[in-house]
Amino acid sequence: MVSVKDQIVLITGASSGIGASCARQFAEAGAKLVLVARRDDRLEELAAQLKQAFNTESLLVPLDIRDRATVTSEFSNLPMAWKSIDILINNAGLSRGLNKLHQGNIDDWEEMIDANVKGLLYATRTLVPGMVERGRGHVVNIGSIAGRGAYPGGNVYCASKAAVRAISDGLKQDLLGTPVRVTEVEPGLVETEFSIVRFHGDRDRAKTVYEDLTPLTPDDIADVVMFSVTRPAHVNISEVLVVPVDQANATQVHRRR
Repeated sequence: MVSVKDQIVLITGASSGIGASCARQFAEAGAKLVLVARRDDRLEELAAQLKQAFNTESLLVPLDIRDRATVTSEFSNLPMAWKSIDILINNAGLSRGLNKLHQGNIDDWEEMIDANVKGLLYATRTLVPGMVERGRGHVVNIGSIAGRGAYPGGNVYCASKAAVRAISDGLKQDLLGTPVRVTEVEPGLVETEFSIVRFHGDRDRAKTVYEDLTPLTPDDIADVVMFSVTRPAHVNISEVLVVPVDQANATQVHRRR
């Protein structure tokens, strides 16, 4: 097993959900963290918790992953002690709306594509060359079961996650011959702020997504991420689909009513 102690791990979307859970698990394992998200107050709170619990060193980078110029500038000009990113966790992303395509909100589409696809590309393009140059590194992309097939109303979100799957596959091929590893983790139903964001803050509607079933937790996904990056150096976990027992695929779930 590869230790992540003292490795530098950059996590996008670190302020909540899967990103925050990854931060906690890597902090407990002794990693140094570059925490990236829009909500700087939440980043500061998380960093303080990790410092108190694990004496973790954290660098906070508040930014919007959709802003190419800012992502490129900030990630290219990290302080010298933080430049050598060992693990990149492309977690930032969101879903907006659940409308039929011909009734969809174009602003919602652009937000999803800009965050889920282009933001991931900006981070990867900026940081992976350094991994190749140093001869070490691991990219973990958080995809979704939605990337394996569309579901009603999911059109553009599903397309964005299908893109993450294709990008991950293409990146692995492009890095063949280097020691840099690439993993895509595809969660099914995970209870986070995901549905609250999808439904534009409608918490009552968001609750119905997880009613009468047992969804995954963010910690479940962080466990898979940690497992993937701690395999021996010759092992690459290319793709992992993780669903709760109550879910068979993107459209079939068992609700205990």
